Amino acid sequence: MASSDIGLILENSKELDRLRKEQEDVLLDINKMHKKLQATPEVVEKPGDTSLAKLKTLYTQAKELSESEVSVSSALLTQLDALLPSGPPGQQRRRIEGNDQKRKRIKADSDISRLSPAVRSQLEACASLKGEQVAARVTGDNAEKDEWFVVKVIHFDRETKEFEVLDEEPGDDEESGGQRKYKLPMSCIIPFPKRNDPSSAPDFPPGRHVLAVYPGTTALYKATVVSPLRKRKIDDYLLEFDDDEEDGALPQRIVPFYKVVPLPEGHRQ
Repeated sequence: MASSDIGLILENSKELDRLRKEQEDVLLDINKMHKKLQATPEVVEKPGDTSLAKLKTLYTQAKELSESEVSVSSALLTQLDALLPSGPPGQQRRRIEGNDQKRKRIKADSDISRLSPAVRSQLEACASLKGEQVAARVTGDNAEKDEWFVVKVIHFDRETKEFEVLDEEPGDDEESGGQRKYKLPMSCIIPFPKRNDPSSAPDFPPGRHVLAVYPGTTALYKATVVSPLRKRKIDDYLLEFDDDEEDGALPQRIVPFYKVVPLPEGHRQ
């Protein structure tokens, strides 16, 4: 075993450690940006704001660091394989087969192991939604309109990053007349606040635009917060829904906090 071989292994180990520390720093910056955008989402609409561009740069950097980590880890595996004793032919064959199987598993799990900690955390959160009701966007035949309604998560595929969801109460106009399943990307899903945890809901101020389940239905529509009744120790919002005029005025409707979510950027309805 040459000392130069050990030196290369130690050098790659130091590089791996550096990459992971740098990923942690990027993750902290990403989390700070997330908190900023969650607290003041309207900032992205201001002329000259670069929040989204900075967030994209951070995610790009995190992706590059993750790919570098995989490259260095693969190099270390190759170096260690070269230094391990070969043993009898039968043992050598089993060792190689074992390594091949390990590499296949690594490849199969690449969407998680290769991503930054922030993205891995996001995927875990998506997987934990199984069995939960969420808000889902389904684009209709009219490309100018997006339909949002309540669905139940059946499964989340970590590799394709797609949700399989069930519309348990399709409208009377549905041709099938029964429950419908959809496969939707992560961008089309918004989790609701936890029903038993009011603190999990955003504190929307008066005047904020949101998406909310219209009372008596499973459909979500754009609405404006009139008053956060939560301040009166009632976990509901008083909302005015767009296009909900009665006698020339918008009625104010009470909606539980766990049926209200932030209005997505670029919402069309």
